[in-house]
Amino acid sequence: MNFNVNSTFLYGVAVVVIVFVLAQSTFFLIRAFKRGKELGISTEKLKKTIISTAVFTLAPALSILIGIITLSKFLGIPLPWIRMSVIGAITYELPAATSTANALGISLSETITDPKIYTAIAWVMTLGILPSLILPPILMKKIQGGMLKMKNKDQKWGDLFMTSLFLGMISAFLGMVFADIRTGIAGWIPIFVLLVSAALMAVCGLLIKKFKWLETYAMSISMVGGMIFACIITPLLT
Repeated sequence: MNFNVNSTFLYGVAVVVIVFVLAQSTFFLIRAFKRGKELGISTEKLKKTIISTAVFTLAPALSILIGIITLSKFLGIPLPWIRMSVIGAITYELPAATSTANALGISLSETITDPKIYTAIAWVMTLGILPSLILPPILMKKIQGGMLKMKNKDQKWGDLFMTSLFLGMISAFLGMVFADIRTGIAGWIPIFVLLVSAALMAVCGLLIKKFKWLETYAMSISMVGGMIFACIITPLLT
């Protein structure tokens, strides 16, 4: 029997996971609502809070949907659906899957048909994210204490340290963007997409001053705009 990344079994596993997440969210929503009533908060105010929070989640949900669509080409829908709906993020899942596929000599433009490769990518994506679950409860208090101590001691160096951490994280992703520039004009496509996305984010940054609500959707707009631009420019340059 041929392996299928969109098999009924994998969809069943995905549904079980998603239902559990929804049930957990519903449980805490009900508990929070009851606790709010105990604290004397009016029902109208609680409902307004729930509605405003639900609206606020639309932008992150759009980013998750983009991530699922991006990964579904070669991983199918169930695995990205599980990953992106629970703990994953496109900024981690895609590089993890890409690195594993490159190491195995697999093209990301084709759907995976080898269960061993599929399993290897799933394990890398899963094991790589585990430290983010285990280490924060253990180390976060010490890290925050050290950062706060540094900031209180010298505000300038504290801000410089935080900026350096952020730029270090960004630099890790820039390596993937510039990795193929020697292959010709096609290797520059990621850079062009990066510049367009950055330009869209800059425009959103200017518009946020007038339209504050746009702040929630700026990231999604830049991501979608970059993807649309990539879809337009790739056939022209390859």
